[in-house]
Amino acid sequence: MPHTIDADAAWVRDAVAAIGADFNRSADTHLVKLDLPCLQGVDLYLKDESTHPSGSLKHRLARSLFLYGLCNGWIRKGMPVVESSSGSTAISEAYFARLLGLPFIAVVPETTAPEKIAAIAFYGGECRKVPAARIYAEARELADRLGGHYMDQFTFAERATDWRGNNNIAESIFAQMARERFPVPRWIVVSAGTGGTSSTIGRYIRYSATLCGQTQLAVVDPENSVFLPYFETGDASLTSGKPSRIEGIGRPRVEPSFLRSVVDRMLGVPDAASIAAIHWLETVLGRKCGGSTGTNVWGALTLAGEMLAAGETGSIVTLICDPGERYLKSYYDSAWIAAQGFDLDTPRAALDAFCKTGRL
Repeated sequence: MPHTIDADAAWVRDAVAAIGADFNRSADTHLVKLDLPCLQGVDLYLKDESTHPSGSLKHRLARSLFLYGLCNGWIRKGMPVVESSSGSTAISEAYFARLLGLPFIAVVPETTAPEKIAAIAFYGGECRKVPAARIYAEARELADRLGGHYMDQFTFAERATDWRGNNNIAESIFAQMARERFPVPRWIVVSAGTGGTSSTIGRYIRYSATLCGQTQLAVVDPENSVFLPYFETGDASLTSGKPSRIEGIGRPRVEPSFLRSVVDRMLGVPDAASIAAIHWLETVLGRKCGGSTGTNVWGALTLAGEMLAAGETGSIVTLICDPGERYLKSYYDSAWIAAQGFDLDTPRAALDAFCKTGRL
């Protein structure tokens, strides 16, 4: 008798094919060169991940997590998908859940930007707001109660993406840098929420004979995050008890998917500096970016200043993570900034001075 594929297997086959077709319709994201007169001998690039169909860097992660869940047999037809997320990952997962016709529920911190909540709803997802410390347990309990799948980005981000290639973000960066003046970057600078992006890039650097020993990975961390002290001490039990004010990055606990062993250096960035950086960046790029982009840019400029002071030449690559339009009621709202007690004048003056002196 001819072999027939059962309905569940056929649905998984079609789901994987649908994600593949969606990927095939998508162009790669742009690599934008940031020209500043002070950067003589140091070239700075921003990889614009905000141009993904769901609007952020997390589009790559969501695609990988869905494929991982499908191919592991964890996601089946009609099954609710649940995630704990501060917003951007949930937006991207809602996009793919709609593509596959699956219910999607995001368990988000109470402080999540309303623009992100609206974006999740636009893709057909549902949001449940809880205190930040409860998002993990609530998402797991909800998935169990509904008979659904808990995506758990904070555990699986570092293993769901093929770090050796398959058009991951690292492979894309180095391919796009191939014809630049300094094609092998001295530094790649990223911030960490799950740690999936830093793990992918760090592993890829070590995997490539051309890059290993030449490119280094720097991770920047906001206030209230334990990734930096964990990097310095190796104590995985650290907690902060406070949520990050830079949405999408920084964690109050050490997440399983953050691999300190692939990171060469970490820098702490004050939240006021992150926010000042996106206001400054708008004058350079003519567009708004999210807070995590400000953290990235501040770290990249810090390293550029060190290179200039040491007489080094080379290139630095960092990321535009998501668009600033998602934060009009927070990072771009003067009343919100004042309520947080942020002084943006000091870091903004430092950025203006950097443009003249190359020192931050």
